[in-house]
Amino acid sequence: MTQHSSAEKIHTGHSSACRPIRIRSILLGVTLALAICAITPFNNVYRQATPLGGGHFPLAPFFVLIWLTIIIAIVQKIAHRNWLTGRELLVAWILMVLASGIAYTGLTRTFFINLTAPYHFATVENRWEEMLHPLLPELWYPQDLAAIENLYNGLAGGRQMGWMQVLKQIPWHVWMTPLVVWGIFIFLCYFVMVCIVNMLSSQPLYNERMNFPLLQVPELMKDALDEKELWRFLSNRFLLAGILVPVFLHLLNGLNFYFPVVPRIPTLILAGHYFPKHGLFSGFYKLKIYIYPAFIGFAFLATKQISFSFWFFFVLGGLLVGLLGVLGYNIPSAALGITFGPTLSRPDEAQMIGAYGIFFIFLFWLARHHFARVLQMGVAFRSGNLSDAEWFPIRVSFWGFVAGGLGIVIWCRYFGLPFFFSFLVVGAFFMVTLVAMRVICQGGIAYFTLTAAPIDGLLAFFGPKAFTNIGILVAAVAQKVLFVDLRESLMPSLLHASKTTQGVVNRKMILSGIAVTLFGAVAVSFLAMLTLCYKFGIRELGLDWATRTTVAVYDNIFNLVETPVKPGRWVLIFIAAGALVMTALSICYHRFYWWPIHPIGYLTAYSSAMQKLWFAFFVGWLCNALCMRYGGVALFKRLRYFFMGLIIGDFLMGGIWAVVGIFSFASYQVLPT
Repeated sequence: MTQHSSAEKIHTGHSSACRPIRIRSILLGVTLALAICAITPFNNVYRQATPLGGGHFPLAPFFVLIWLTIIIAIVQKIAHRNWLTGRELLVAWILMVLASGIAYTGLTRTFFINLTAPYHFATVENRWEEMLHPLLPELWYPQDLAAIENLYNGLAGGRQMGWMQVLKQIPWHVWMTPLVVWGIFIFLCYFVMVCIVNMLSSQPLYNERMNFPLLQVPELMKDALDEKELWRFLSNRFLLAGILVPVFLHLLNGLNFYFPVVPRIPTLILAGHYFPKHGLFSGFYKLKIYIYPAFIGFAFLATKQISFSFWFFFVLGGLLVGLLGVLGYNIPSAALGITFGPTLSRPDEAQMIGAYGIFFIFLFWLARHHFARVLQMGVAFRSGNLSDAEWFPIRVSFWGFVAGGLGIVIWCRYFGLPFFFSFLVVGAFFMVTLVAMRVICQGGIAYFTLTAAPIDGLLAFFGPKAFTNIGILVAAVAQKVLFVDLRESLMPSLLHASKTTQGVVNRKMILSGIAVTLFGAVAVSFLAMLTLCYKFGIRELGLDWATRTTVAVYDNIFNLVETPVKPGRWVLIFIAAGALVMTALSICYHRFYWWPIHPIGYLTAYSSAMQKLWFAFFVGWLCNALCMRYGGVALFKRLRYFFMGLIIGDFLMGGIWAVVGIFSFASYQVLPT
């Protein structure tokens, strides 16, 4: 049984008589997606402006969607021509969403640093040349030190060259082999993700009737355009009031950024000094309160149970730190051992390893009947009928998943990862990504980061010796490419695409559009990032985070190769504790309809994303709870427009300041970075 609030029941249906999607919407979506990929590295890295992607409800696609919707409504009003329907605009938007993450954190932000760091940052002191270089697969890395140095320092006279001139000067003969080899890995992973989403989409969409908070505003805009009521929608007084809040906030603060004489409204409150450094509340002595109107809107549109669970477990996680100190368990961070988790810094945070594993099993159990249908149709080669959420037959996606997964395993094995661990590592990659997809899509958390990395659990249980030295390197580097920086992961966007295209008649065209978008996005993003780096040099670009986290990966590999020690017993204790807590939460959530806590809240307790968003989810939950308590569904239907206005206004101002940032050397940041 799946629990729902009234918020879930408002906007889950779709038209049974859906018109075919015309090719013009696919062409528009692909064109705009590739344009976003081309400009993103320059905007995000060189200008350090507001990220055009930056999460699973990316800025640039929604900003474009707002203006396209208005323009098409005007054309309909004046020329009485239906150039694009709302559904077609939504398809174009989702293609932009799929591509926007590839151009930055989803792939290219760390990709070229990952392929050059072991050579460029090797020193006598860190002994990488002695310990790591013999392990590095030659096909993975550019084998020309001059080309690597030019990547970090820029071409001689590169700043004075035009973009096309820089493009011609790039040593493509050095990069071609690594790009082809890694391209095989990337596209195999993308292919498997498409197959997984195609196989599983019916489970959340139909069997569980899952809420999609991040899609509610675009879908409502789509309905308003198709029903020729866009002006009525935009003139809703609650919506206008919601839009005015972030417009006023960011207009004032943006002007203050460029003209300091203008007053500003603080959107970051340092609350840590209200808490002691020792004692029960010591976990909050670095507490920060971020005010993001759009994320308050997303929290309001999520179910009360989920938005409550996000901030509730964040508070519990902080209390646990103080409680352990009060009880005398001052466990040093060194007890954690060598890990690859993005934010895994204390042994107690290893709970997330066990929690992720148990929640994956819980999701598998919830979908057991659907999996039986998938196996029946796949193994028996039965065709069956396509559901409205499937792009191609389940039997094709089943065997595509098997072949693609086996291809990734063989790729890993070819480069040195032991065959058995190749299966485990690839399984861990997709298991964690599936759980993250559920958290993002059901929880409406557009900005999401992992706590523990997929291979952290395998290292905890099997130890580094079982992997072999080269196996550790292969697993860690491949993980860094696609499966650890999930802020702009592809799979949640694919599930959103499945929901967005639900009921579309010509699904082969949609699938073709997705394929062209993904291939084109990778190619354009690689070209754009390489050109930018060779023009200015990585040293001069805003890639400090990418450099720091990538160098940390190779440092960790070196430490495991030099001293292959398993994590301490405290790590296993907390992994077991996380598994037990998640088991209890999942059972209670499934068995008791009155249970107020959702298990996915526990999965984000130590995420760096929740450090920024906990207050937004608290405010969104509080408003939702008060609304339902004193006004019921009728008030919710009216008041939701105010919170949708917060989302539209925040992203509208984010887009405007992003445009300003492209033409200036500093940019006011609206959304989380």
